[in-house]
Amino acid sequence: MPEPSTKPRGPRLVLLGKQGAGKGTQAVRLAEHYGIFHLATGDMFREAAAAGTELGREAKGFMDRGFLVPDDIVIGLVQEQLHLDDRARRGFVLDGFPRTRHQAEELGKTLDCCPLDLAIDLDVPTEVVLQRIAGRRVCANCGALYHVDNPPEHNWTCDVCGGEVVQREDDTPDAVMQRLELYEMKTLPVIQYYRRAGTLAHVDASDETEEVFKRLVELVDSYFDPGSRAL
Repeated sequence: MPEPSTKPRGPRLVLLGKQGAGKGTQAVRLAEHYGIFHLATGDMFREAAAAGTELGREAKGFMDRGFLVPDDIVIGLVQEQLHLDDRARRGFVLDGFPRTRHQAEELGKTLDCCPLDLAIDLDVPTEVVLQRIAGRRVCANCGALYHVDNPPEHNWTCDVCGGEVVQREDDTPDAVMQRLELYEMKTLPVIQYYRRAGTLAHVDASDETEEVFKRLVELVDSYFDPGSRAL
């Protein structure tokens, strides 16, 4: 039997929070800071569709028709990504998943041999979220996020891929309120699930990006000692 690895691993994290809470921005920064994988459901859909995998083709079919991707396909894509390059063991931050209790339960089964360290709820008042989303802009090509207060360098052309940076049609106040109500209804059971599991933490994410990031790092470091965590 092979000896257990003594190589330190990174934390295994889930970021929860309403639209506009800053999950995507903070997930990217946490992934860079800890040297772990950033797994965002939107990116997974695009990559799997581009690669032409069976799950990717199925997901693309639903997205092209403007439908939500069913739970079984989303769960399958996440499981697929977590098993690539031993990501589940090496450390990751999940952004946009799980969105339902069923997804959380299936994630727990997937991570049976390497459990989640923390599920972090980014807590932001609704009025702050509405203000953030009103100014949000996104690259129509690669999905990179910008804001009217933090635009791309050249005339609303994406710094990453050169695509056009636009406002999403569903970022109007009425559409956002509907999404927030749906989020509260679906995500409360997820919050309760992680609270009962003893892995839930809350972070005030209503301040500037840098301040929120500092809080997140302090929180993760207080739970996670990389020097004592082997793969």
